[in-house]
Amino acid sequence: MELRVLNYFLMVAREENITKAAQLLHITQPTLSRQLMQLEEELGVKLFDRSSHRIILTSEGMLLKRRAQEMVTLAERTRSELEQKEETLSGLVAVGSGELQSVNELSRLIADFREIHPLVTFDIYSGNAEEIKSRIANGTLDIGLLLEPVDTSKYEFIRLNTREQWGILAPENSDIAKKEFVTSNDLAGLPLITTASDPIQHELSSWFGDNAKQMNVVSVYNLLYNSAIMVQNGVGIALCLRLNCSYDGLSFVPLYPKLEFSSVLTWKDSQVFSPATTAFIDFIKKCPKGIM
Repeated sequence: MELRVLNYFLMVAREENITKAAQLLHITQPTLSRQLMQLEEELGVKLFDRSSHRIILTSEGMLLKRRAQEMVTLAERTRSELEQKEETLSGLVAVGSGELQSVNELSRLIADFREIHPLVTFDIYSGNAEEIKSRIANGTLDIGLLLEPVDTSKYEFIRLNTREQWGILAPENSDIAKKEFVTSNDLAGLPLITTASDPIQHELSSWFGDNAKQMNVVSVYNLLYNSAIMVQNGVGIALCLRLNCSYDGLSFVPLYPKLEFSSVLTWKDSQVFSPATTAFIDFIKKCPKGIM
């Protein structure tokens, strides 16, 4: 598969119309149609369902779209890194992070680093731990900020100082929101909205102890915002981390006994990085111990 053809494919997938895609690509419609047919023949699958007005991706087309986007992104980053001039450090560092208070520490690291290397830019991707680890594995992310517990056997890592605190997000006029803290007895049987992360679900189940069998999970989430809307509309109570943000009509109440975890900045072990990413990793390794 050529990158040029993958770019053609992505344009058609976006526009859902070969004529419009050909115009945007500045090639003729027959040329584009022929390239797509050759791509389908090469892969041995049907990528599109065609009609007179639009074309729709098949399930195989959806898979190729996801992989093609990763490959094109990686190729563009590689080209940019190879073109970088040695006398002045520049380039892009791709960082993935979940919704964590330790993003404050990460932000300070980035700000301090850019005072030294102002031409280096950062691409921040927000997602859950599995998405971030997958993107680190395929090379579209350089560094990930992950909440423990996490298997660090494949990574180098630095543990940050911030402790991430678990609690609940509940309607502020509810009885449970008026408590100083909540226990597993308080939550037994109540409708709960909780993280989709299996390791965190295991830790929460352990925290519930004897009440674990009475956990009434009605929904799971990967990022919190949409679940906060569900809490506002009476779907349930969200088990979540304390964040530096507020939601109208909702209150955060910590768990008791406390449930807290650290977070880690991770990157692939023995990976060859761009000069910009290598410089940033060296920078965070040399930071004062107080930040870790």
